[in-house]
Amino acid sequence: MRTERKLTRRLDRVFARLDREPERPAHIDVPRMSRHRAVLFSSTLAFYLAIVWAVITTSWLVRLDWRVMFFRPYQQWPGIHAFLDYYVVLGQRGPTAVMVAAWLGWRSWRQHTVRPLLTLAASLLLLNITVGAAKLGMGRLGPHYATVIGSNEMGLGGDIFPSGHTANAVVTWGILAYLASTARARRWLSALSAITSLGVGLTTVYLGTHWLSDVLLGWAAGLLILLALPWFEPLISRAENALFALRDRLRARRRRTVPAPAAPLAPVALQPLAKAAEPSVPAREPVTSARGPRPPIHLAPGPHTARSDRTPVTPAGSRRPPHADRLPRGASQAARP
Repeated sequence: MRTERKLTRRLDRVFARLDREPERPAHIDVPRMSRHRAVLFSSTLAFYLAIVWAVITTSWLVRLDWRVMFFRPYQQWPGIHAFLDYYVVLGQRGPTAVMVAAWLGWRSWRQHTVRPLLTLAASLLLLNITVGAAKLGMGRLGPHYATVIGSNEMGLGGDIFPSGHTANAVVTWGILAYLASTARARRWLSALSAITSLGVGLTTVYLGTHWLSDVLLGWAAGLLILLALPWFEPLISRAENALFALRDRLRARRRRTVPAPAAPLAPVALQPLAKAAEPSVPAREPVTSARGPRPPIHLAPGPHTARSDRTPVTPAGSRRPPHADRLPRGASQAARP
């Protein structure tokens, strides 16, 4: 009972807080490229270049990659293989982008702003451009397709360096911390995204789909995108204003095309039921004829007798038509020969 009451109270607090944000906030905390962020960006970029140089020169990092590959973690701990097959989905671009976009879309609708969705779109676009270009440019083969033991497998047409799963996990889950509205939420979401991306990277090493250096470069690539997002905030703001201006123009055009409502008709007085049942005969106007008045008709004088008082008259003779070959009745007929 106490647990249910605590859960109910927490849900009530959450919904009460959501009800206090029905419209777009007046002051949105937009991160800026501060000195601290610039130092982090420069350090991460140096780490990125150092990893690339260590792999190109076939240094100790490449030898460590081969040792981990020969260790075969998926054979050492086979019990967690089934779980990690599902956990690595948190680094795939399609499912994670759909989940994060759904949450940010609800937040955009709640706060009447499209900045969260535009920020997510900008980060994914930067991720595809930078990581995709690095993959195709360096062309490194993965552990399952390695050809020469101890080589860096660079320039052989692969697309494994840096790790796309790791970089995508850093960007997709880190964007939630980047867009957090409070400092406390930003700290918690930053820790959660770091743990998630770290787990996704180590999972790819466990499954044998990436070298350890691929994962290190993927973490650096994703972090560079998150640290560089404040430089794109003015572009995101202009895009948001352009979308709102387009929406206003479409609404104004729709209002013009909608016909004006017709004027209301005057109320008609209803007649009583008894009077309404009687047929109304329209009054006829007198028709004036062009002819003059007719003269009176004078009948012949004399008494007028009814038909029953008249004497019946019997016509004389027979009513049958005369025939030449017939003889009158009573005359003798001559014998036939």
